[in-house]
Amino acid sequence: MEETNERPKELQRTMKSRHLLMISLGGVIGTGLFLSSGYTINQAGPLGTTIAYLVGGLIMYLVMLCLGELSVSMPVTGSFHTYATKYIGPGTGFTIAWLYWLTWVVALGSEFTAAGLFMKRWFPDTSVWMWSTIFGVFIFVMNALSTKFFAESEFWFSAIKVITIVLFIVLGGAAMFGLLSMKGTEAAPMFSNFSSSGSLFPNGILPIFMVMLSVNFAFSGTELIGVTAGESVDPKKSIPKAIKATVWRLLLFFVGTIIVLSALIPMKQAGVIESPFVVVFDRIGIPYAADMMNFVIITAILSAANSGLYASSRMLWSLSNEKMIPSYFGRVNRRGVPMPALVFSMLGGCLALFSSVVAPDTVYLILVSISGFAVVVVWMGIAASQYLFRRRFVKEGHDLKELHYRTPLYPIVPIAAFLLCFASCVGIAFDENQRAALYYGIPFIVLCYVVYYLTSKSKRAGVKKSTLHHIK
Repeated sequence: MEETNERPKELQRTMKSRHLLMISLGGVIGTGLFLSSGYTINQAGPLGTTIAYLVGGLIMYLVMLCLGELSVSMPVTGSFHTYATKYIGPGTGFTIAWLYWLTWVVALGSEFTAAGLFMKRWFPDTSVWMWSTIFGVFIFVMNALSTKFFAESEFWFSAIKVITIVLFIVLGGAAMFGLLSMKGTEAAPMFSNFSSSGSLFPNGILPIFMVMLSVNFAFSGTELIGVTAGESVDPKKSIPKAIKATVWRLLLFFVGTIIVLSALIPMKQAGVIESPFVVVFDRIGIPYAADMMNFVIITAILSAANSGLYASSRMLWSLSNEKMIPSYFGRVNRRGVPMPALVFSMLGGCLALFSSVVAPDTVYLILVSISGFAVVVVWMGIAASQYLFRRRFVKEGHDLKELHYRTPLYPIVPIAAFLLCFASCVGIAFDENQRAALYYGIPFIVLCYVVYYLTSKSKRAGVKKSTLHHIK
């Protein structure tokens, strides 16, 4: 693979603003919006779901403001783990990196399985494993060719999803106000679902807090802009531009979609048996609506897998670059791809895929629980890192004008972001279905700290022994 033997090469800066924007959008827009949004409406009601997504969007916005200052000041691959190492502590940086790596590796396994299941709609007599293998090889090749090829493929993957959502909001909005007729309705629904008796908060206020963690997970993936910082052409210009564009587009897409869905689908008919997008397109009378959405959902799944393999491999490369794991994972080939880290992450995804079939109620449940919990913990790490970075920056005598991108309303923004993320974690304890995330996530964090301090202690002992031997 033409890898380096000693010092790892730098990753190549080939990503442009349009790549960063679409990679971030692609990492967020997935099955959570296309499939699970119906379940959220069913649980929290139209208004409750809208409120939950607005609050989730606010949390995402605050975290991205924090990440913007950090990634522009220090544009390195694997950014938030590096920032946590420098400003919180190396043990925390090590833990955040492995949490984020596991998040995407587990996602790889579930996405390959899901893609295979959706393909059975068109090829009912084929094996899910066959399609999982085909998609796995396809995603690996796209990442292995070059960073530029990955960015370009993800750009077009994401474009399909964005076009679908824009089309849905336009057509759904037209149906809301009676510009398009819908099957089974005599008059334009407008906002009647929001105002009808018992629809505002059908199950009380508590379900809003219970779905908040799921909503946060739906917005997760925006932090990929930070991961790509070390491979962008001009971080000082491209990152702020991508962050600003991503945040407002996501708020428009997610909140706009939820409002349209809530207005057009009665709460009791919303669920996860069928994509709510399919229901709306079918009622508007768009031909082959189910097949169209099946294609879009498969695209969404492959897009998330594409971003996931990229993010997990760069986390390993970054850990190696920081000398926290063997230097082997920091090797980069002539195309600028960290192949050892890429192969190891792909193997992790295959193991997650295997456990999702063999032990879904034990091993895979543990992995999924840690993965879901990890995203919010990573966001907390980003907020804490920015708070400590700014404080040290000022204490060292620097002028804030030196920062090309500044998080506004400091320290309110990082503190609010941290506390809101923490509140989402606390909310898990009140939901029996999500409580496992705490049971498995917290011990995993403790294990990461223990492993880090044991390995770093042995390294220090080895260095000390070597120094004494030299002196003698």
